[in-house]
Amino acid sequence: MKKVFATVLSVCMAAALFAGCGASTSSSTAASSAASGSAVAEGELDPNIKATLTFATWDNEAIDFYEELDLEGRFQELYPNVDLEIEEFKDDVEYFNQMKIRASANELPDLMYLQTRYFSVYGDYMLDLSDTQAAANNVLAADCEYNGKVIGIPEKISSDYVYYWSDLFEEADVEVPQTWDEFVTVCETLQNYYGADDPSFMAIGMGAKDSWPMYPLMEYSPASFSGNGTYWDYMATVDEPFAEGEPIREAYTKVYELLSKGVLGSDPLGLGYDQTLSLFLNKQAGMMIDNSMGLAKIKASGVDLTDLKSFYVPYTGEDGTINHIAQGDFFMGVTTNSENPELAKAFLEFYFNDFYPDYVQKLSSDSTMTTAEKAKDPYMAYADEAQTNVNIVAYMGGADDYTAIVNECKFDYNKVGTEMLTEGFDLEAAFDKLNADWSAAREKLGME
Repeated sequence: MKKVFATVLSVCMAAALFAGCGASTSSSTAASSAASGSAVAEGELDPNIKATLTFATWDNEAIDFYEELDLEGRFQELYPNVDLEIEEFKDDVEYFNQMKIRASANELPDLMYLQTRYFSVYGDYMLDLSDTQAAANNVLAADCEYNGKVIGIPEKISSDYVYYWSDLFEEADVEVPQTWDEFVTVCETLQNYYGADDPSFMAIGMGAKDSWPMYPLMEYSPASFSGNGTYWDYMATVDEPFAEGEPIREAYTKVYELLSKGVLGSDPLGLGYDQTLSLFLNKQAGMMIDNSMGLAKIKASGVDLTDLKSFYVPYTGEDGTINHIAQGDFFMGVTTNSENPELAKAFLEFYFNDFYPDYVQKLSSDSTMTTAEKAKDPYMAYADEAQTNVNIVAYMGGADDYTAIVNECKFDYNKVGTEMLTEGFDLEAAFDKLNADWSAAREKLGME
């Protein structure tokens, strides 16, 4: 399996230039052949086909598992003369920036990963996978269609947890919060208790210098507090979504009140994600909000995790229920640029039907396939023990109208979060500007 480092590729390229319909239960002829290894019939792929499939990802941990589980070798049992060339990117920002360049040049890889927020950007470059067995067996694929098509099969369920040190909680005499107000109190108590002797201590390790780690609070809070997983699409229908009484205004007001209490430490914008994670592992932060990829890094650190536990961010609705966001992540799809689209679909079928049951056991994420059972990671399972009044909200990124408005007015929820941490930030003035920009964008785009 050949690995290509995307930093080299990107230089070359730059120089060169849960709420949908049910999935089909049938599979494509070629893909079924690949998954079962049956004999070649008319219209099916020749098992002796010679080709190289290119495959791009920013999941560096997954690449290690591909080697450990011999992804290429197992696929070559079906197609001996097919090689895999995997392009590595350091993170999703670099990945999607380069995919945009390559899409405009019609040079996308055979297979690529998507996130729902990029469906509208790459939807026209992806083949419809509705007829695959992988789509039929996936618990989320049909709920995440784009324009009536399944353009990607999610391999992970992305869900954020508050990872915390139970011994620090015990010493400070706090318990797992069951409501948002209790969460604020826990954060304040931890900050005051440990911050008195260590000014650099953080009740919540956020890594806000990188901006993106703000997403659990800034991206998810409106959908979570309102219990509406398609909140961004609702927001696209409103001229002034930040007005009094609107869910995002109420959510951001609560987040701002939390951040204003200094619970991210004395220098919240001075530390990036990696630095903050290191401090958390040294117990210089009491909590960290992260997903399965973050948990994988924690588990790989070699630190004693005896006291590591988790709970859900207690975004409580009016009835007191905790609304917890869950979404599909790492949607594998086949691009229209592929020179061997049927072979690429055959690989996708092999990946989810043959390879995935072993692969998912290595992941911290829950399984997305009905054909691959997996017990919940024990560090995540603590959350279910600590909080029982939880409602799962299926989250979708905004569709075309929302994306168009965001692109026009440059709305960046994570940037709003980092601005909340700056001295002299005026929340009311920020809401007024956001409303004005949003309304102007909708008017310019001709939206009623």
